[in-house]
Amino acid sequence: MASRLVTSASRRGRRLNLRDISKIQRCITGDVKQISAKAAPAQAMIKGDHAFQSTIKGDHAFQAMIKDDEKVDDKLEKSLKDHDFFKVRNIVTLRDLFTARVHFGHDAGCRNPYMTPYLFGSRLGMDIFDLEKTLPHLGDALNFTAHVVYRGGMVLFVSRNRQMMPYVEKTAYECGEYAHCRYWYGGSFTNAEQQFEMMTRLPDLGIFINTLNNVFEQHRAVTDFAKMLIPTVGIVDSNCDPRLITYPIPGNDDTPVAVHLYLRLFKEAIMRGKQKRKEDGLEDKS
Repeated sequence: MASRLVTSASRRGRRLNLRDISKIQRCITGDVKQISAKAAPAQAMIKGDHAFQSTIKGDHAFQAMIKDDEKVDDKLEKSLKDHDFFKVRNIVTLRDLFTARVHFGHDAGCRNPYMTPYLFGSRLGMDIFDLEKTLPHLGDALNFTAHVVYRGGMVLFVSRNRQMMPYVEKTAYECGEYAHCRYWYGGSFTNAEQQFEMMTRLPDLGIFINTLNNVFEQHRAVTDFAKMLIPTVGIVDSNCDPRLITYPIPGNDDTPVAVHLYLRLFKEAIMRGKQKRKEDGLEDKS
């Protein structure tokens, strides 16, 4: 199964802007009050513009469009007031992570110093993750993924693990998203207009099943996503650098049973976001 190319022809609609992403991030961190506080001045300014208000009152089509947009905005804002709107934090437990061997890291000699806070210790020369720290990070990542999809965002799965490549592409296909599991050419995003076409749509979220190409070499796409300010979710093993990943998930990124667990959870989060979007009638309105 070939990787699906992300182009404007494959999906319509606009990308999520930085304001949308910022709102979701504040929701996940529990800072909901800032959302309403920052939106109030702009709304007051529009209401105070009497000339603008009198002009649009006579345009019934424009009024209907505004009402539809307001309904959509209300639904989107409502989703941000619930810390776990899609109930994705309950689909995985600490025992699930332990059974899937998520706690196994790499050899202690390969440890990245930035991963030390997420480690419980080491045994027989192998780093062991603290799953009590992994679980909330995983919950935040799943929650963020569901919110992005709920707003019509496009998700790109990225991996260079040849063993898991078919499963990554299958998961992306089954949930209606995209995957890139081949060699990543530098500048695929930063130089997208020249490489593809003028109207190429970039993804709104990147899910990295592996953030490294080998034991020490970071995947080039991590830098490309960061340069384009596209948020990322990534599994970071004990030898990875988590600094460029928006929502790092400390855990084993090599063992097949662990990778299968991650794929199942991300698929479930995406499907819940899409199902809720369909139930709220938000299709093709973002």
